Amino acid sequence: MRERSLFWAMMLAMTSLPASAEVVQMSATGFETTQSITIDKPINQVWPVLRNPQKWWSKEHTYSDDSANLYLDGQALGCFCERLADGGSIAHAQILYIQPPRMIRMTGGLGPLQAEAVTGTLTWALAREGDSATRVTFTYIVAGTIRGGAEAIAPKVDEVLAVQLLGLKSAAESAPPPPKPPTTR
Repeated sequence: MRERSLFWAMMLAMTSLPASAEVVQMSATGFETTQSITIDKPINQVWPVLRNPQKWWSKEHTYSDDSANLYLDGQALGCFCERLADGGSIAHAQILYIQPPRMIRMTGGLGPLQAEAVTGTLTWALAREGDSATRVTFTYIVAGTIRGGAEAIAPKVDEVLAVQLLGLKSAAESAPPPPKPPTTR
């Protein structure tokens, strides 16, 4: 029952977000969404923020209502997970491929898709833009059986991921630069 309530709460919360036109492919059994943003920090400063979703993932899109409970392991088969009260946990996705500081690819049904019979592949790709900026692109491809059809949920998933992308930009741009190594004489 909690899953169904959480599903509808997420759907209601997402309706207040602006519509996004980034769903690039959609059918009754799946969809693909992709978005990009430029972050005004070099790639070596964006990567560590991406690797720490507790710093940028919206608490409104967690099960625990607290982004601090999120974590991302740093190797293949690692977990994008969330700690819950009383020792519970949720595996949102599992890392398939990680190549610092360029890409993280995960598989999993995010949010309400976790309760559906789907496979979802989420790729975060980083590319240098000059010396001081980074282009971050995510692609999320979902296929399988989605009660109510993929057409109904794809735009909402796209909106939620857009919120996360903006959160990543905000967190990365406000993060202090890494300390400089000591100079030797």
